[in-house]
Amino acid sequence: MEHITAVLLVIGCSNTMTECRELNVPVSVFETAAECTAERRFALGDVQDQAARIVAKCLPVDPALEDDYDQIVWNVRPDGTLDASVEISNLMVASNGARPEKDYLSQQ
Repeated sequence: MEHITAVLLVIGCSNTMTECRELNVPVSVFETAAECTAERRFALGDVQDQAARIVAKCLPVDPALEDDYDQIVWNVRPDGTLDASVEISNLMVASNGARPEKDYLSQQ
């Protein structure tokens, strides 16, 4: 069984970077980050006529959690910088420190 350690995300945008969408590429999952990085250049060539400006990024994936990931969250800044991550919807990564009060701690 192959394990995925990187996902290639390719985004096509208008010249003003205000309208963007994900672009499909022939191969988007990779066993190593190096394979993803090597393929990125070819993937950009495959989609070059689909948008005025194209940005791409290889996103790391924890192989132990590869079946749990269910969304890619991304944003393209006006300067063309692509912020993106592969995430798990139901995983709480951090909290604000508030914890529910325990009933057995209440003095009555």
